[in-house]
Amino acid sequence: MKRSNIAKLIIALLLAFAGYAAFFIAPDEATMHAIQRIFYFHASSGWAAMEGTAIVFFANIAYLRKRTPKWDWLAVSSVEVSLAFWSVVLVTGPIWAHPVWGVWWAWDWRLTLTLVLWILYVCYLILRGLIEDPERRAAASAIFGIFIFVGVPIDYLSIRIWRTQHPQPVLFGGGGMDPRMKAVFFFCSGVLTLLMIILICQRYRLEQLKYEAEELRIAIEERGEPQITQRAKVKV
Repeated sequence: MKRSNIAKLIIALLLAFAGYAAFFIAPDEATMHAIQRIFYFHASSGWAAMEGTAIVFFANIAYLRKRTPKWDWLAVSSVEVSLAFWSVVLVTGPIWAHPVWGVWWAWDWRLTLTLVLWILYVCYLILRGLIEDPERRAAASAIFGIFIFVGVPIDYLSIRIWRTQHPQPVLFGGGGMDPRMKAVFFFCSGVLTLLMIILICQRYRLEQLKYEAEELRIAIEERGEPQITQRAKVKV
């Protein structure tokens, strides 16, 4: 069995156990009861999304400094994977909020900033599709990606800076949580971080293959054009 297949099997088993832990090992929350269990994947997906965008940020800086394609590959790969985790956050959030708040969506700072970040990273991918030249595309998206990342720490600190309807932090610097809840949360966060890394590696490899295929196509066109022209002249 290939190493990649072994890694996928391990992550699948870890995800399965994370789901089991969230439903059967973590104790029932006193006020929200069963619906609170979505927290273990909602918040963990948020952590994975922010970690992914941090990779985007450093990859963008590295590209602007070194101008090597591999950093651009890493940046776009991390954006696409991070967007998947941001999407999980935006979907699971309203599912959790509706029974607790009585509404699907509240325009508080945390929710609004998360939505804005999601939209901006979608715009990042759209921007890449509008620029054909690889170097200009990589440079423009790197600058835009660095600009977007400014909003990530603001989003993280929003529930500490402003009064919001979103629950206050219970893991670091405030609140309290049962030790078993913390253990399950950190396990789920670790598993989703591993999943995020594996997905980025797979997407990076695809981007590398796309680049190599494009380079090969250009080389073939440059070599084949004189031959095509010569044959055309013979036929004439």
